[in-house]
Amino acid sequence: MSTLFTKIIDGELPGRFVWSDDRAVGFLSINPLGPGHTLVVPREEVDQWIDAEPGLLAHLTSVAHAIGAAQRSVWDPPRVGLVVVGFEVPHLHLHVFPAWEMADFDFARAAKSVDDAEQDAHADALRGALRAAGHSDHVPG
Repeated sequence: MSTLFTKIIDGELPGRFVWSDDRAVGFLSINPLGPGHTLVVPREEVDQWIDAEPGLLAHLTSVAHAIGAAQRSVWDPPRVGLVVVGFEVPHLHLHVFPAWEMADFDFARAAKSVDDAEQDAHADALRGALRAAGHSDHVPG
């Protein structure tokens, strides 16, 4: 049975994609911890990070690194968070988000709803920063 993320990857459900390659995608979270909160997800359905083949995990981390650098260039936070949780969807995903304080890592504080125009602007800003950093081949239209 397909996961929620597989349905987003396959276009059955909407997603604000900022990255796409043959092994992984990055799209904005619908419950963000802050601006530009992106989920880096393998195309392959893997439940937990420890079940991922090491090369895939390394690739996901590399993608997260590029997205995190883009977030830093757009929002200039003191830190960029990288968290693997996995309770909410049984499909491996890395949370990458700008962080200004430890409280920004509290998933209980994640937005329950988002402004579509604001999310679109965040996705556009990330795509622009990724293109400027030389990742145009992996940035969707």
